[in-house]
Amino acid sequence: MAEYVVMFPADNEAEWEAGTADDHQATFDTDYEFGQLLEARGGAVIGGAGLSHSSKARTIKRGPTSDALVNEGPFAESVEQLSGFFIVTCDEYDVLVEAAQVLARAHPVVEIRPVDES
Repeated sequence: MAEYVVMFPADNEAEWEAGTADDHQATFDTDYEFGQLLEARGGAVIGGAGLSHSSKARTIKRGPTSDALVNEGPFAESVEQLSGFFIVTCDEYDVLVEAAQVLARAHPVVEIRPVDES
């Protein structure tokens, strides 16, 4: 089975933090529904997680002399921050795309990328 990463690159952190327990549960329920739909079609969620607030991030990038530079917080030029992801398996890409459409109810952007198995 092919592996994919399903990512949420545009969730609003401030909106999430201001949300109620019911708001959060609605997101969790949608994420669970995605997993159930995918499983019913022969795929599976094999991992995933929500990510901590981007203020807790550290960005490491190659410097001009190839020395690593470490910055607190997300990469400054980034507009969108990754808020969570799933790692899934599925034989048919179209099946995954169809199942992932339910995620748009809770996440403004859902990005799917095949894992490079080369």
